[in-house]
Amino acid sequence: MSESDPSAPKTDAPPEPAFPVIPGLNDPATLERAGAFWLDQLNLWQRMLAPADADEAKPDKRFAAPEWRENPWYDWVRRSYLTLSDHLLRGVDAMEGVSEAQKERMRFAARGFIEAMSPSNFPLTNPQVMKRAVETKGESLVTGMKHLLSDLERGQLTHTQGDAFEVGRNLATTPGKVIKRTPLFELIHYTPTTDQVAAIPLVIFPPWINRFYILDLTPEKSFIRWAVEQGLSVFMVSWKSADATMKDVVWDDYVKAQIEAIDTVRETLSVEKVHAIGYCVAGTTLAATLALLAARGQADKVASATFFTAQVDFSGAGELKHFVDDDQLAMIEALAPDGYLDGRYMATTFNLLRGRDLIWNYVTNNYLLGNDYKPFDLLHWNGDTTNLPSKWHLSYLRDLYRDNLLVEPGRLSVDGTPLDLRQVKTPAYVQAGREDHIAPAESVWHLTHRLSGPVRFVLAGSGHIAGVVNPPSAGKYQYWTNEGEAKTLAEFVAGAHETKGSWWPDWTRWLAKIDARGVPAKGARVPGGDGRETLGDAPGEYVRAR
Repeated sequence: MSESDPSAPKTDAPPEPAFPVIPGLNDPATLERAGAFWLDQLNLWQRMLAPADADEAKPDKRFAAPEWRENPWYDWVRRSYLTLSDHLLRGVDAMEGVSEAQKERMRFAARGFIEAMSPSNFPLTNPQVMKRAVETKGESLVTGMKHLLSDLERGQLTHTQGDAFEVGRNLATTPGKVIKRTPLFELIHYTPTTDQVAAIPLVIFPPWINRFYILDLTPEKSFIRWAVEQGLSVFMVSWKSADATMKDVVWDDYVKAQIEAIDTVRETLSVEKVHAIGYCVAGTTLAATLALLAARGQADKVASATFFTAQVDFSGAGELKHFVDDDQLAMIEALAPDGYLDGRYMATTFNLLRGRDLIWNYVTNNYLLGNDYKPFDLLHWNGDTTNLPSKWHLSYLRDLYRDNLLVEPGRLSVDGTPLDLRQVKTPAYVQAGREDHIAPAESVWHLTHRLSGPVRFVLAGSGHIAGVVNPPSAGKYQYWTNEGEAKTLAEFVAGAHETKGSWWPDWTRWLAKIDARGVPAKGARVPGGDGRETLGDAPGEYVRAR
């Protein structure tokens, strides 16, 4: 071999690759992920040949049956699925050149696909289904098919026993009278059960995307019944489920309806002000109502405002934001040719947010295993859908969820009056759910910095429903309070005091600090008292309309 020419230029550059580097195919990061995937596959085969005792740290109730671990074949199916799922999500996280918002939508879609493809959702790869089919000589599959055909006919997934609950029989049974009916709502006045009631009455605005009786479930769970027992004069708005007559209803109409309900209560009881509660979307609207009243110099009509899992700043509004791009909005508009959106579409959307628990769990139990439905009041309410005015619904998604206009002073108006949340000085009680997936606690927290009055923030255990509907008698969950200053939710949590049980008593103590005066529970404080006309017994007609 000859010596190299000393006059030749020297270079430290690496040699040219034999093949071009293609991102996503043979770049170093992709090759590293591919190597990790195949290593995990080899480990799966090793476990199949010599099963190990160690298992994944997080228990998964889809694979709770012992066969998923004791049978080598099903153990391998389970582990293969979990490995593939993990690598699919990691692949999405590793994608480059896409925005974080796009990546989050891809994560959501990937999780939906992963949940749908679980081996627990298919007869041949679910040991429980195969075992049950053998034990019942196929009768379980026949029953499951009947359940499936029934749901296809009604166009909605069934979660609970259909005839176990009925509004007015064992749901929404708190005694009261309907005292007002408009094309948009009924107003219910509940019968007091104490000799004295609070001087300032309470009017509750539930979300119109659901039936109001989420706050009046069975008597032991009813927030309304409990509030009446605490000596409050309680009024409830029951929204009408939309039909073609409501095709022109917009958000302004709901704000004006809240003011109309407030004024009706004030007039009925001859009082200057009310306490108000807004739940979820009705809480968002209550914030707009307060801003409108402040702009008109009428803020004193509301003594306090309580917000149940309500958002005004939608910059971090959670997974529902995946449904507000232009294509999704166009699809919603196409689904509402008569001016209203069938409530079953909204129910499906909320089910998709928790597909594993609210869709695939029931596919397995009721379609594949042929199990009978269990009675559950909360799931009965969840399936009792409400139609929405499509014009209002689309503007709500565009203006709030997509464009986040409510927190920009003057960008939204009601009845010609620009809204500015900074003008709201009404004392506020803001409740959030620690595990809320519809109105994330971080998003609800922003409300504390958008209002100018005194605010008490309470973080409740559990989520969007169970975090609110948590009676003290149940002894469940907990809540956190922080009497110091906190700029962020993380600071609030770091210095918070945990109290076991329901936050409801904390709320009534807060109300009493605003005004503890009492008046006799007689005359106009009783529905129909002083000869006033009533329109029928609670829970009214609108809650039963379909």
